[in-house]
Amino acid sequence: MAEIVPFRRTRQWRRADYYGGRGGGNGGGGWLTAARESGPILWAAPLALGVAVFLATSPQMRGGVAMVVPQAGTGDRESASFGQCGAFSSRQACVIDGDTFWYRGQKIRVADINTPETSKPQCAAEAELGAKATRRFAELLNAGAFSLEPADRSHDQYGRALFVVTRGGASVGGVLVREGLAEEWQGFRRGWC
Repeated sequence: MAEIVPFRRTRQWRRADYYGGRGGGNGGGGWLTAARESGPILWAAPLALGVAVFLATSPQMRGGVAMVVPQAGTGDRESASFGQCGAFSSRQACVIDGDTFWYRGQKIRVADINTPETSKPQCAAEAELGAKATRRFAELLNAGAFSLEPADRSHDQYGRALFVVTRGGASVGGVLVREGLAEEWQGFRRGWC
């Protein structure tokens, strides 16, 4: 049978008056002693809150350049919270790259634009521009309701559904083109290096 080992505390518990509370106490050291004994909680919690606020705000909120984004029209009915696709992301709403995304279980290729590749870029410049296009495309999709307008054909050679993403009748892909993160689709992919 196993031996029962009694639990022993590793540090001495102190009353509040040791830290200078409730009438001054007997020289415990006040708030500085409390800070030392409280450990990393005093700096980790505010740091985590600051990081969360920074990551939750958009580039426009952090002083970035505000770009004109088409406003949602009365016919725009699609919306979701899009993040970047990853190994554990759901295929309900995530962005693969600047011109491809998953929405409601369907892989959609934006039919009117072409963006730099992120999966197999030809050079570092293409990889960097592709990452920027991916982040910006997610921001644009998250900016409000949008519509999926049918393209000239229903699917591309890879089986992806083809749609033009619009908001208020204007192409969301057009914003990426104006910002230099995409080009208008011309029937073939060009090099970005």
